[in-house]
Amino acid sequence: MSDEEAFTPAFRSGTGPGGPLNALIREDLSGYSVIDLKERIGALEAEIVRTRTMLDSKQSGRSAAEALFSFKGS
Repeated sequence: MSDEEAFTPAFRSGTGPGGPLNALIREDLSGYSVIDLKERIGALEAEIVRTRTMLDSKQSGRSAAEALFSFKGS
């Protein structure tokens, strides 16, 4: 593996063995400085907020669709 490959994140779509979540949790953090780790935490916290916002949006859309297509008999 070249030095460039060693520092290139293995982010691909999905959550399988080659997916971004797996790459994220398996990454060796020992080479990061304190500042780098704090910046990483900030970026991850921002991503959590972004992800929760999208989740809320999708859940709202799903609830609206379910309400629209809900045929409750009288």
